[in-house]
Amino acid sequence: MFKKILIANRGEIACRVIKTAKKMGIATVAVYSDADRDARHVQLADEAVHIGAAPSRESYLQADRIIAACKQTGAEAVHPGYGFLSENEGFAKRVEEEGITFIGPKHYSIAAMGDKIASKKLAKEAKVNTIPGWNDAIESPERAVEIAKDVGYPVMIKASAGGGGKGLRVAFNDKEAYEGFTSCRNEARNSFGDDRVFIEKFVEEPRHIEIQVLGDSHGNVVYLNERECSIQRRHQKVIEEAPSPFISDATRKAMGEQAVALAKAVKYESAGTVEFVVGKDQSFYFLEMNTRLQVEHPVTECITGLDLVELMIRVAAGEKLPLKQSDVKREGWAIECRINAEDPFRNFLPSTGRLVRFQAPKESMWASDTQHLHGVRVDTGVAEGGEIPMYYDSMIAKLIVHGKDRNEAIAKMREALNGFVIRGISSNVPFQAALLAHPQFVAGQFNTGFIAEHYGQGFRAEDVAHDDPDFLVALAAYVNRRALQRSAGISGQMGGHEFRVGEDYVVVKLGEGGKSERQPAKVSDFQAVSGSSIVETHGKRYEICSNWHLGAARIRGTVGGKPFTAQVERGVGKNPLAIAVSHDGTKLVTMVFTPKTAALHELMPYKAPPDMSRFVLSPMPGLLVDVAVQPGQKVQAGERVAVIEAMKMENVLFASADGVVGKVLAAKGESLTVDQPIIEFA
Repeated sequence: MFKKILIANRGEIACRVIKTAKKMGIATVAVYSDADRDARHVQLADEAVHIGAAPSRESYLQADRIIAACKQTGAEAVHPGYGFLSENEGFAKRVEEEGITFIGPKHYSIAAMGDKIASKKLAKEAKVNTIPGWNDAIESPERAVEIAKDVGYPVMIKASAGGGGKGLRVAFNDKEAYEGFTSCRNEARNSFGDDRVFIEKFVEEPRHIEIQVLGDSHGNVVYLNERECSIQRRHQKVIEEAPSPFISDATRKAMGEQAVALAKAVKYESAGTVEFVVGKDQSFYFLEMNTRLQVEHPVTECITGLDLVELMIRVAAGEKLPLKQSDVKREGWAIECRINAEDPFRNFLPSTGRLVRFQAPKESMWASDTQHLHGVRVDTGVAEGGEIPMYYDSMIAKLIVHGKDRNEAIAKMREALNGFVIRGISSNVPFQAALLAHPQFVAGQFNTGFIAEHYGQGFRAEDVAHDDPDFLVALAAYVNRRALQRSAGISGQMGGHEFRVGEDYVVVKLGEGGKSERQPAKVSDFQAVSGSSIVETHGKRYEICSNWHLGAARIRGTVGGKPFTAQVERGVGKNPLAIAVSHDGTKLVTMVFTPKTAALHELMPYKAPPDMSRFVLSPMPGLLVDVAVQPGQKVQAGERVAVIEAMKMENVLFASADGVVGKVLAAKGESLTVDQPIIEFA
C-alpha cells in the first residue's frame, strides 16, 4: 500500500480524498494555486505545494508542475479527483512513465472512453445499446446542419472531449444547429483544447441514469447499482439519487451487465461510470463513460456501504476487488443536492466573494465512514470566512442524506436544507428546497427536461409555495419579541420609565419597489427562560418554543410540539430594522412594529432606486473577456455587446433595446463586480 499520495485537485473532492487516505494511514500532499493559498484542502493535507497562478490553465492543468510536486514530496501515487486532469490520457500516461501510480484507470482506457466518438464505436462492438447519430468529427456548421436534418430534429450537438455541461447544445432547427455547432466548438477548444464536435438524436422525455462500475487489474468488474441524475439545469446535474425511482429490476440488471461488458472491453481498472439515456418505455442507450470518480459518488456509497475512494486506492495498489456482484447491497435511499455559489433569483448567475457565514447542517454520517449511514453528510472544501474565487466551478458543497425509503430521504433533505446557513454570497439552497417540494419530484415523475419545463422563465420567489405562510409571519413576530426582551432587561433604566414590551405588533412584509403588506400579530404568554410563547395571526395560533438567541443564524425549536429548523437574519441589505426568516425555501423579509409605529411608518415616502436603464451592467462578478461594441455604434435589441467569464462558463450580455453606444466604461480583461456599468448608451 502507498505511504504517500498527492491529490491533483482542489475543493471538496480534494478534501474527500484526504479523509479516506487518513483513514487508511496514507500521508497526503495537496497542490494549490494563488487563489487557494488558504483553502481547506491545503489545511487538511499533511503537505502542500504551490503550483501556479489562480486560473486553472496556469495551475491545476499544469501536468509538469504536478509531477514535479510528486517528485519533490516523494508521493508514490496521484489521485486526480474529477475535472481538471482526471480524464486526460496524456497526464495519466506521463504519471505512469515517471514511475508514479495513477489512481484511476489506465491511460488506454481513458483514451478509449474519453473520446466520445471512439467510445460510441467501442460500445457498439461490445453490444451496448447506442443512440442513432453521426459519430465522426464534423468540419463545419453547414455540414452540422445537413447531418442534423438527416438524423432528425431535435439533435444534441456535443464536443467529443466535453463534460460537465460544457460543449453541449440541443438544436430544434437549422438555425440552432448552425449556432450550436459554432458555440460548442469554441467552448470545447477553450475548455478542453479539442474542438471536435459530433451530433446524435436527442431522446425526448429522457431520463439520465448512470451505472457505477468498479474494476481491478485482475480482470474483475462489478456494477454498484444505478444513480438517477435526471434533475439537471442546462445539462448540469442539480439533484442525484440512488436508486432510481423509475427503472425496474430487469432494466437495472440489463444496464448493469452492459456497463460491465463495456468496462471489460476497455480493460477498465478503478471506479468509473457508464451513463445511459433512458426512454419512458425503459429503452436505454449508451451516452458516455466517465473514467473517473463522479461528483455524485456519495449516494452510491450510502446504499452500498462502500468507500469508493478507498476501493480506487486499493485497486491502484494492485489489490483484487473485495466483493463479487452478488455481494453488492442496495439498502435504503440516498439523495444528494449540489450546493452552488449562484443566485437562483438572477437566472443562476455565479456568485463569488467571502463566505461571511457558512454553517452546514449537523452531520451524522461522514465521507470515508461506511459504518454510520442513514443520516446527513456534507462534503465541502470551504469554511466560514473563506473566499469563493471566480476561477473555478460554482459548487461549494454537496449535501447528502440517506433514509430508509425515498420519502424519508426527501424529508431529511428538506430539513437539512433549512439548516444550511450561507451568507455573504448567494446560493441555490432556495431552488433546491423548491425542487424537493415539487409534487412531480416527490412522485418520482420527472425527466431531464423537468427544470426547463417548470422553471423555463427562471426561478422567482413566488415559485416557492410555502405550506403555511402565516407561520413565517408568526416566526418574525416571535424573533422580534425575543430581541425586545433583551432591551427590556438592560440595567440602569430610569425608574418609572423602564422599557416595557407589549403584546400587539404589526408585521410589515417588504416587497419589491417599495410595496409592503401589513399583518397584525399578537405575542402572548412569553417565557424568557424557556423561550416559549403563543403567537396569534390571521386567525391562527402558534405555540412556538425555542432557545434561539440574538446573533444566531439558525433558529431551532418546536411549533405546536413539532420540531422545526429555520433561519433568521436581522438587518437585511441596507435596512437595519429588517428581519428576514427563511423556511422550506421561502424567505420573508419584514419589519415588525408596534401598531403606533406601523401607522407612522406608513406615512414615510418611498425612495426609488436610480434609473440604470441606459447602462449595460455586469450581472455577476467575473472577467470581461470581450466588448463587442464601440462608442458611436448603433446597436439593435438582442445584439451581443459583451462577454463575461466566471466559474468556467461564458456569459453573453445582449442589448435590451435599440440604441447608440455612448461610452464603453470597462476594458477587456478587467475584473468586474456585480452591477458594475460596462456600457452607457447615449
